[in-house]
Amino acid sequence: MTGRSADAARWVELAEVDNVRDLGGLPVRGGGATRRGVLFRASTVQEATPADVEVLLDGLGLRTLVDLRGPRESAREGHGLLERTGLSRVNLPVRQERGVAADAVPDVSGSRLADFYLAMLAGSGPSVLAAARIVADRERHAVLFHCAVGKDRTGLLAAVLLDAVGVPADAIAEDYALSASRTARIGERLARLPSYGRLPAVEHGLMSADPAVMHRFLETLRTGSGGGAGWLLRQGLTEAELQDLRAALVEP
Repeated sequence: MTGRSADAARWVELAEVDNVRDLGGLPVRGGGATRRGVLFRASTVQEATPADVEVLLDGLGLRTLVDLRGPRESAREGHGLLERTGLSRVNLPVRQERGVAADAVPDVSGSRLADFYLAMLAGSGPSVLAAARIVADRERHAVLFHCAVGKDRTGLLAAVLLDAVGVPADAIAEDYALSASRTARIGERLARLPSYGRLPAVEHGLMSADPAVMHRFLETLRTGSGGGAGWLLRQGLTEAELQDLRAALVEP
């Protein structure tokens, strides 16, 4: 399967959720690939239709929903019809640096996005660690994690987890860049929702998904913290938990 057709197979097409894809099928250094049907990334799921909910629960086997939005943002926007299901919902905010509101829109664009991601990572250790532990627990599968656009906070968590289990930087950056094909649709949706009136236009650099940004983020993560695995271990993940994470996400 070519790279383009493999990417197409990972998309989950829903009527009212714009940016859902399976993080399975990505190559892993040393051989193998990430498991399909285990971990999904998404934009906000609050407008999911009854048919969308059926796909998520019955089609994907979703058990756990990890919400990376800020507490106030999450409380205002909620999860729509998914709140009426038995789905386990966990709010693990990915925040900007200390002293900045969790749902503030940053004044960054282009290459500065990588610095923004690093600042969010520095302010979100407990949340990212907790998310890694959820993903490592097979009883919680399948897991879907999301923010609003499904690109920045979601992209940060995806990058840390995928790097920790050995997915090459090129594959992580290519997955990150796939969100660019959905930002126009996402922007139209978010413009209708109360929390996102200050979200910039699609043309603004904050809405971009340039793979070079993700490459820079990963390079700094590896240089400064030993990559996703080293960073998680510094946050308190044990070696045994790291092995559980790899076993959960990697298919030899």
